Amino acid sequence: MMEQTVTLSYKMENFEGPLDLLLQLIARNKLNIYDIQLSVLIEQYLKQMEVFRAQEMEVSSEFLEMASRLIYIKTVSLLPKHDEIVRLKEELTGELLEYQLCREMAAKLGAMTGGFDRFVRVPTEYDFDKTYELVHSSDIMYQYYLAAVGRGQRKLPPSVTPFTKIVAKKIVSVSTKIVFVIRNLVKGGKSKLSSLYKTARSRSELVATFLAVLELCKANRVEISGDSAEEAEIKIVKGHKRG
Repeated sequence: MMEQTVTLSYKMENFEGPLDLLLQLIARNKLNIYDIQLSVLIEQYLKQMEVFRAQEMEVSSEFLEMASRLIYIKTVSLLPKHDEIVRLKEELTGELLEYQLCREMAAKLGAMTGGFDRFVRVPTEYDFDKTYELVHSSDIMYQYYLAAVGRGQRKLPPSVTPFTKIVAKKIVSVSTKIVFVIRNLVKGGKSKLSSLYKTARSRSELVATFLAVLELCKANRVEISGDSAEEAEIKIVKGHKRG
């Protein structure tokens, strides 16, 4: 007799589920598992589902999934071509054989061990030596001390290292370079344009000098002549020599 529970569970040794039911139906109807009469097996399975519904038992999803699968197999078997039905039949037979083998192996293992919970290892108690044996240098100990201080370190001013690349560079103003260009031109009247950049010591100073020349040209205070950058000359426009 099949064991019936609220969740519809067929228990065979240590396994349960729709494959258990199919194996019981095969055994009950004395069917050959290697050549299953699908029409008989499917009919018996679906009848059992109706019995469960009549008894108002809750059928789990895995049983319903198997029922849908069997109905599909039965539908395919009515088609003229039999390639698909052969494949489906082989898949079902393979699953049943594999499940039956696992069930038999579980029974053998259960008999050998007397139950899977028989051999239990009690956790071993260890007496750990809590002596700290590592040796650290004074620098590392100082760093750990500062890290342990925590809140006190937060009150210190931030490190200048992240801002070095920004703050450490000298910013040259364009107005300063305008005065520099005018003074050079007042002394000699005119000068090579390239000579204005020779004294620059940084990229910021080069850019400021270039912008200063542009501002002076825009204000019509200087003019540039020449066919190339190397030969270009800059001079003060007449009327602005003393401006």
